[in-house]
Amino acid sequence: MTQGTNTHRVAVLSDAETATGYRLAGAQVIEATPETAVRTLEQAITEGGYGLIAVDTGLIPDPASATARVMRGRDLPILLPIPSLRDAFASDAVDAKAYMGKLVRDTIGFDIKL
Repeated sequence: MTQGTNTHRVAVLSDAETATGYRLAGAQVIEATPETAVRTLEQAITEGGYGLIAVDTGLIPDPASATARVMRGRDLPILLPIPSLRDAFASDAVDAKAYMGKLVRDTIGFDIKL
């Protein structure tokens, strides 16, 4: 099957610290800081080619609202807010080992113990 013009890329908008994990998972990453995140996301939207951009909510809590002007009249990309790992582990109430164990269990269907 050949690639056509309807092929869309998938990317994750993330901070530099979290970007490494996404890259190790094989994702295309667009790095930004909280100060540059909205402008970076708007640029990714207008350059085209993306079908889905997962947006770290630590950078942009509500990506749809933040980019409403740029997204007007566009169907793509779909903006998917994803929880910030920094926020997930910021609270002392969160057990990081249990959180990661649940992610693995939900993803592959069973526990892995090291």
